Amino acid sequence: MDFATIVGFIFGIIVVVVLILMGGSLSLFYDIHAVIVIFGGTAAATIIRFPFSAFLHGLPMGFRFAFTMRSIHPRELIDEITKVAETVRRSGPMALENVQVDDAFLAQGIRFIADGYDREFIRDTMERDRDNFLMRLEEGAKIFQAMGDAAPAWGMIGTLIGMVQMFANMEDPSKLGPFMAISLLATLYGALVGNLVALPIADKLKLKVEEEDISRTLIIDGILQIRDAKSPTVVREMLLAYLPDHHRHELADAA
Repeated sequence: MDFATIVGFIFGIIVVVVLILMGGSLSLFYDIHAVIVIFGGTAAATIIRFPFSAFLHGLPMGFRFAFTMRSIHPRELIDEITKVAETVRRSGPMALENVQVDDAFLAQGIRFIADGYDREFIRDTMERDRDNFLMRLEEGAKIFQAMGDAAPAWGMIGTLIGMVQMFANMEDPSKLGPFMAISLLATLYGALVGNLVALPIADKLKLKVEEEDISRTLIIDGILQIRDAKSPTVVREMLLAYLPDHHRHELADAA
């Protein structure tokens, strides 16, 4: 789990709730009309920007990856790939049929080596798989970015609608309060959806795209080096180039 995302959401919600309770009750800050204009309007604007299929796939995928982390860090990936190279050097590619790894993408590459596929097939297939995955993840980031852009704007639309209704009913004081609530709460909901949910998730997904690109490219290069029967030492040294300097030094000291 990505605890930074979870802690950020919880902390943000606590801040808002505490500020509300310090000056009133939660019921004062709920209005169904404002909910409709923000969530309905934001969803409508986002669907217009993207194909409907992209919206249906990108939204849940974005939420899932915003709250999850890679099961294996690049440093651990290098150790895993080095062990695979040692297994191939010691017992041959057929020994990889009994090798179990946690990362599904790495497991796919190991299976290709064990099955004896040629280098070009392995490279083309894994690069295509990586690119398709990154494209879907970027699509999720764009959808949340679009939602973050649309939510505050729809908050302003809700505010304008509420003000028009309020001024059109000045002769009836009993209607002024509800219309004013729509005006103010629509702006509040739009700001919260945009700045606490959509835009932070979009930025987090952009970081995930970079992390996945590095990790999957590292795996592809490692698998190809193993397919070319390079020694475990050569494989490890080549893959260390993917790590920042301080991580390289840590692995060198550990070795």
